[in-house]
Amino acid sequence: MTLSGCHSGLPTTPEETGEMPYGKWGFAFFTPKALPARVTYVGIIDAKKILYSFRNLDSTNDDYSTIDHWNNRYMRFTQFNKALHPPVVMMFCWDSIIDRKTYETRITFPESMRRKMNLSTGIDMFGEKAWYSTIVFGLAPEGKIRIWLQNSGGGDNLPVEPTLITTLSGDKLDGCKGITLANFDYDIPDGYSQETIDAIKGKTYPYGDW
Repeated sequence: MTLSGCHSGLPTTPEETGEMPYGKWGFAFFTPKALPARVTYVGIIDAKKILYSFRNLDSTNDDYSTIDHWNNRYMRFTQFNKALHPPVVMMFCWDSIIDRKTYETRITFPESMRRKMNLSTGIDMFGEKAWYSTIVFGLAPEGKIRIWLQNSGGGDNLPVEPTLITTLSGDKLDGCKGITLANFDYDIPDGYSQETIDAIKGKTYPYGDW
């Protein structure tokens, strides 16, 4: 499998590689308040060349504290979105309900991020070691993406600048072609919800600094 144009060689099995000091790391997606989206597929190659394919994913929630700009203290813990080692490349397919578009995002992560995920950030409120053990992705209108490392000990999330990030849509979809079968007429049969209408009232698309 090729992700983000980068072939990572033959994948190994999880049994050969162990886990992180804190077990599995997680990844979560969220959107600004009332600007809905959903992630339908995620593919990852991690630092030990393990290949992951996720279709059963945690929900993509909106954040009531993210209005006009990102809340960098958003915190989310995951149930299904977990992997053994920090990612090298990632591809995910997502439907922006607010845009009525399907997007395909490909990311190559920096080595510096993987190093941070292996180092303790201090002590949490329970006296246990804290870690950057969750990667948080913000999904905004026009296919805009922001990435942070979430500290399990709390506080501000650490922004991540990817080595490479590309987002495609329309007839340029490649890896996501045929994976996501969005029907936006079904999602929004009578127009946007009243909550969304109220949130974007008087604002110019895409309704904030993303």
